[in-house]
Amino acid sequence: MLEWALRQVMADRGIWTGVALARLLKLKANYSLSGASISGLLNSEPRQMKSETMDALCTALECTPNDLWVHTSPQKVQGG
Repeated sequence: MLEWALRQVMADRGIWTGVALARLLKLKANYSLSGASISGLLNSEPRQMKSETMDALCTALECTPNDLWVHTSPQKVQGG
């Protein structure tokens, strides 16, 4: 099972709002996302994502895609 961990990665870095994330994306990755796009990333798991967006998130948050997506095997999820 994949879990989207953007909020946790942001919290670990002291970033609490979408506005702060947008500012960081622009500053560190020279990348702009609309307010609606940022809201979507913060409020639900993305069904698809451009590689440029993933790259910008990783650059801005100084993380890897493995930090943003956490995989738990089915056996661990079911306790087996």
